[in-house]
Amino acid sequence: MYALIAFVPLIFTVVVMAVFNWPAKRALPLAWLITGILAFAIWKMEIGTVAVYSVYGLLSAIDTLLIIFGAILIMNTLKRSGAMAVINKGFGSISQDRRVQMVIIGFVFGGFIEGAAGFGTPAALAAPLLIGLGFPPLAAAMTALILNSVPVSFGAVGTPTNTATTVVADQVTALGGNVETFKMALSKWSAIPHAIVCPIIIFIAMAMMCKFFGKEKSFKPALKAIPFIIFAAIVFDVPYLIFAIFLGPEFPALLGALIALPIVMAAAKKGFLIPKDEWDFPEKSAWEQEWLSTTAVQEDESTKVETNMSMFKAWLPYVIIGVILVLTRVPQIGLKAILNGQAFIVGIKNLLGLEGLNWSFKWAWNPGILPFLLVALLTIVLHGMKGDQVKKAWQDTFKQVSGAAVALVFGIAMVQLFRYTDVNASGMESMLLIMAKGLAAVAGKAYIVVAPLIGVLGSFISGSNTVSNTLFSTLQFETASLLLLPQVLIVALQNLGGAIGNMTCINNIVAACATCGTAGREGLLVRRNAVPMLIYSALVVIIIGIAIFVLKINPMPL
Repeated sequence: MYALIAFVPLIFTVVVMAVFNWPAKRALPLAWLITGILAFAIWKMEIGTVAVYSVYGLLSAIDTLLIIFGAILIMNTLKRSGAMAVINKGFGSISQDRRVQMVIIGFVFGGFIEGAAGFGTPAALAAPLLIGLGFPPLAAAMTALILNSVPVSFGAVGTPTNTATTVVADQVTALGGNVETFKMALSKWSAIPHAIVCPIIIFIAMAMMCKFFGKEKSFKPALKAIPFIIFAAIVFDVPYLIFAIFLGPEFPALLGALIALPIVMAAAKKGFLIPKDEWDFPEKSAWEQEWLSTTAVQEDESTKVETNMSMFKAWLPYVIIGVILVLTRVPQIGLKAILNGQAFIVGIKNLLGLEGLNWSFKWAWNPGILPFLLVALLTIVLHGMKGDQVKKAWQDTFKQVSGAAVALVFGIAMVQLFRYTDVNASGMESMLLIMAKGLAAVAGKAYIVVAPLIGVLGSFISGSNTVSNTLFSTLQFETASLLLLPQVLIVALQNLGGAIGNMTCINNIVAACATCGTAGREGLLVRRNAVPMLIYSALVVIIIGIAIFVLKINPMPL
């Protein structure tokens, strides 16, 4: 009974977002309000305590919001300076084979943009570029969405994985664990399944492209490209895994793709492992009506920037970001310890008079400030930007981040109430623990099948792996504890599911269709992309299931 009541805010969120198409910035404040009312009326939590933990949630969201702001600011700065247009033009002369273009632009370049900015930007950048090269708009939207999955757990310099760690940090500490150790283990076990599935999902995206949009209406052209797919996946996977295992969540997507991009591009130019027959779409006159844009696509003003900028100069800000991240994240260099030191921490003890509730913020460690904000300011000088260009970049960023800010603030505030509703006069357990017990009773050891689907659901309704992890990581951790399953691996399934859900989530599909001019085709894309989403989910369940039940792996016993 109480488990169902505790689930009401989440059920409300799912219904209003999935059925009534409410945006997260509208749904989550109301879901938080419902949670607060339940905490007060049913759990007998004092109204002042409800307010304090809500404020704690707001403060906890600052870390993530600064990363989102900085990541999107650097992207908008490069668009307004003309650098992004220069980068895009560099792809046009590599290969005329559409399969190769899909791998390089849709996967590797899209992965790099995900690692640098995240939050739907890969589809917004990669899909229009593919259209410019001659892809049918619907094909560009479909492939860009499917391929934006493997890098997502490490998008925006590791924001989803870091967020999952942050929201379960108190639970890890309460069980005697080390939060940093948990984060590294979560990074590793999020990366391993992604890396294994990587070539499979690239092949599926290509096979669907050939089947639905090719002259032959066949999967066979994709089979011929398997050697190149495997090569590109290995070149990406090797640094991706190394960074995830040894350095943490900030590096895998960003630097993995940055390393892979020139290698895969050079190989394609040389014809290495490229199919001998060049594959293309039918002539435009033969394109089916549903492939085409249904509305005129408004040209991005940033593509009109006239510049003689070199390719090196265009890529330089991202290279500097990579260098700063390495210098500050590799422990042996010594800057990591300094930036995490007390001198660079601001905080509040006993928040609003609540004994033992402390908030702290390591501002110098936040990648939204260092390197993103620093490099965005440096780029103004490097690229000789005019005041109007800088102003528009900042305006664009504030506009894009505002919705995410509202959703995250209220989402994290709601999660804090879920966790701390045991601070009450009724003697009842927290809403979170009651929900976890309900799930554990229903699913049992088969919960590993449910775990990634919860992550998928979170992304589907919110459009963000980060928001999905914000909503459900604590629930996944608590349920794993009750079922005596490895908490790291169950939270990894949440993180994986949140990434996988990107290919079908409402927000991303609507944004991709708007960008590609295919508004009205959203339902078709959801149906088609549901197939690779379900295959991906099944594969990660098998991989983690083998780790738990066959290999008996528990990365961090708690």
